[in-house]
Amino acid sequence: MTTTATKAVSYRELGFVNTREMFKAAMKDGYAVPAYNFNNMEQLQAILTACVRSRSPVILQLSKGARDYANATLLRWMAMGAMEMIKQMKEGPVPVALHLDHGDSFELCKSCIENGFSSVMIDASHLPYEENIKLTKQVVDYAHRYDVTVEGELGVLAGIEDEVSHEHSNYTDPAQVEDFVKRTGVDSLAISIGTSHGAYKFKVKPGESVPPLRFDILAECERRIPGFPIVLHGASSVLTGYIDMINKYGGRMENAVGVPAEQLRKAAKSAVCKINIDSDGRLVMTAVIRKVFAEKPAEFDPRKYLGPAREELIKMYMDKNQTVLGSAGRV
Repeated sequence: MTTTATKAVSYRELGFVNTREMFKAAMKDGYAVPAYNFNNMEQLQAILTACVRSRSPVILQLSKGARDYANATLLRWMAMGAMEMIKQMKEGPVPVALHLDHGDSFELCKSCIENGFSSVMIDASHLPYEENIKLTKQVVDYAHRYDVTVEGELGVLAGIEDEVSHEHSNYTDPAQVEDFVKRTGVDSLAISIGTSHGAYKFKVKPGESVPPLRFDILAECERRIPGFPIVLHGASSVLTGYIDMINKYGGRMENAVGVPAEQLRKAAKSAVCKINIDSDGRLVMTAVIRKVFAEKPAEFDPRKYLGPAREELIKMYMDKNQTVLGSAGRV
C-alpha cells in the first residue's frame, strides 16, 4: 500500500498576494496595513467586508492556536471561499495576504507555506541572538523559494495572547537591526517599542496615563534600516466602550487598557507599515454576545448572537482603517 503526499497549494491559487507590494505602497503613502487575527467564520467575514467597504488592503492573520482550532485543511477552503465572496461584492476585491502570526518553528512555517499562506512570521525573538538569526534564515530560505514573504522579530513583547506569553518586555536594540536584516534576508521586522499582547497591556492605576511608546527606538531603527518595513505587534487599543459593555453584562475585565489610538496613528505615518490587532476583535464579539444573552436570555440560535457580533466587528474594523491606520481608500 502506498500513500500519496498532500499536494502543496500556492497562495496564488487561492487569490492571495504576499506583503511585498502592500508594504511598498504603505511606506510610500504613510499608512499602515491592518493585520487582523481571526478564529472563525464570523470574524473572517467581518474583516474582509470591512476592508472591501473601506477599500483597504488587509492581512488576514492566523496564530498557531487558531490554526489548530479551525483545522488546517478547513482553513484552506475557508480562505478560498472568502476570496470568492469578496469578488462578488459590489465594491470589488482588495489585496489580501494570508499570514501566519507568531510561528514558532520551521516545521509550522513550512506547513503554512505549503497550505497557501502568502506570508509567515517566524518568532525566534526569545532565543539568543545568533539562534534567532539561524532559525529565521532557515525559514526565509525556504519561503523565498515560493515567493512567500517572511516577518522576523527582534525584542520581546510582554503579555499573553494564544500561545504567546512573556512576563517582561525587552525593547529592541537598534544596534542589532541592520545586522539581523542583512544576515536573515527577512522582508519585514517586528520590533518592541512598548506595545504588548492581550487586553491587559499596561499596569496603570486609575487616573494614570498609559506610558508612551518608545518612538526614539523606532526612529533609530528607521535610521539604521531606511525604507525597510517595520511591524508593531500587540497594538489593540482595548476599546473602553466594549470593556464597559462586557462588565455591564456580567463580565469581569478590570484595568484592561491598550495602546492609545493617537500613538498608533503616529506610528502608522512612519516606517511602521503593518499593525497587528487581535484583542479588539475578541472584545467586540464578547461584548455583543454578552449583551444579547443578557437582554434575550431565551435566545439559543447562534445566528441571533453571532450575527450582531459580526455587524459590530465590521463597524470597528472600518473605523480602525479610516481613523487609526490610514489604510482606507488606498485601493
